[in-house]
Amino acid sequence: MSDERARPAVSVLIHPKGHLNLTYQVDFDNHVLKGKVALTVEVLEDKFSVLTLDTKDLKILKVSANGQTAKFALGAKHSYKGSPLEITLPLELSRGQHVIVEIEYETSPRASALQWLSPAQTAGKKQPYLFSQCQATHCRTLVPCQDTPSVKHTYYAQVSVPKELVALMSAVQDGQEPDPNDTSRVIYRFRQPVPMPSYLIALVVGALESRVIGPRSKVWSEKEYVDKAAFEFSETEMMLKTAESLAGPYVWGQYDLLILPPSFPYGGMENPCLTFVTPTLLVRGSFSGFGWTGNLVTNKTWEHFWLNEGHTVYLERMIGRALESEQFRQFKAMGGWKELHESIERFGANNVLTNLVPSLQDVNPDDSFSSVPYEKGFALLYYLEELMGGPEVFMGFVKSYIQLFAYSSVTTQEWKDHLFTYFKDKVREDLFCGKLYVPPFQQPYQTSLLQLMDPLPLSHVKRMQEVHHFNSIANSEIRCRWLRLCVRAQWEEAVPLALKMAVDQGRMKFTRPLFRDVYNVAKFRDASVKAFKEHSATMHPVTATMVAKDLNVEHSTGL
Repeated sequence: MSDERARPAVSVLIHPKGHLNLTYQVDFDNHVLKGKVALTVEVLEDKFSVLTLDTKDLKILKVSANGQTAKFALGAKHSYKGSPLEITLPLELSRGQHVIVEIEYETSPRASALQWLSPAQTAGKKQPYLFSQCQATHCRTLVPCQDTPSVKHTYYAQVSVPKELVALMSAVQDGQEPDPNDTSRVIYRFRQPVPMPSYLIALVVGALESRVIGPRSKVWSEKEYVDKAAFEFSETEMMLKTAESLAGPYVWGQYDLLILPPSFPYGGMENPCLTFVTPTLLVRGSFSGFGWTGNLVTNKTWEHFWLNEGHTVYLERMIGRALESEQFRQFKAMGGWKELHESIERFGANNVLTNLVPSLQDVNPDDSFSSVPYEKGFALLYYLEELMGGPEVFMGFVKSYIQLFAYSSVTTQEWKDHLFTYFKDKVREDLFCGKLYVPPFQQPYQTSLLQLMDPLPLSHVKRMQEVHHFNSIANSEIRCRWLRLCVRAQWEEAVPLALKMAVDQGRMKFTRPLFRDVYNVAKFRDASVKAFKEHSATMHPVTATMVAKDLNVEHSTGL
């Protein structure tokens, strides 16, 4: 896809031969990673001599190919795609041959994949903290690579960190040892034998502790959260087994969870072997199906993001159905439908980003993020489920889709072709409404329980607080909905509470709507902008960039 690459490359790292060997020294003083990567490249055409990789804000120090020095040049910098790294190989290769390209480099302090936290920003207040978030196209700020989900590779990594800290990655731990070059540091080793796209490379370094919560699972966090987290996620193995009964074996081996600091911008990021979770989920354990639909079977480009998200939401709700009830699944679907319509209203009904398969030509994938691929994708699958014979019948199709496309990246057309093959005469072309892939139905769920977000008079909101004491509720989902209701009712006393929640945690599901609602009330607008400017420096780069756009504020984070 043309928008997500710094520049199309003429060779790819192709499964099962593609491999990255990473070496990092984590420098907390300068907020950089001093790195080296060896890429195993399979050539797909004859007379091949120039390899193009995606980079952004990387300082390239040295390049070699099969041990010989290689010339390199960085192309013109694009606002969000970065700069193509063109490597001229010292030898000409033919189709089917392999070359190992080694690059020494250093990341930038403003790398959009990385957030560096001072000790004051952590729960323990004594040690610094680092975590990465590479989706959608931020891995190029972490490592020179082909930063597209159409390419999958295995990886091995060695990470040197201060000995007081622990390093984790989206891979199986492979031991640790003192750093032979520095007695104050320790090296952690990791291996990922299952091919995966670049956006799933993940790194975290902090004062971390773990608790065993199952035969293949640990929960990790700062010690202040770890026991509570172990309790909240104690049913992880049961959920894993339920998912396997529906979707097939979990192929990644380890299923660990990491409770991140509050500034993490997403509810969770299921990196292979290590799921990143926001502390806003500590009031309720959760489980994701990305290990099957997303990590194992992956959208080929970000235009087909719904294949990851729609199928994952469908699988998650089927897991909830198996563990709870169909009514539980319906209740989850109700909330999703409400979120879908809020996104459509925000974008505008005719905005291309409300399409299930949008065109992202010259669009930063981060700007397209919303509930649309999740909930419009789920709605399509739910609609097809009803037409094809019910949940059990349609789950058979989802499982076959996972089995057929495991370890590969797919497009919507490939998914659709399999749908037509699997159901043969039961599915028709007119079930799809052209390029939008909008299922031809009105809202299919009962929504009477979701009218809370409709505007209410200020007197009603104040009475609700008197009776129910909503201001004291800690549950993040309920608290966000309550504060948004207060702001929309123009209750001035609620504005500081709403802005405090918006900055105390960085989960965009809460931060962005709270900032938007305060900003959209004219008399509160200045307060929203002032709060953002005061706290933007400590926000995750992606969160700060998105909120700045919501508030029409100039802001530069290096994205």
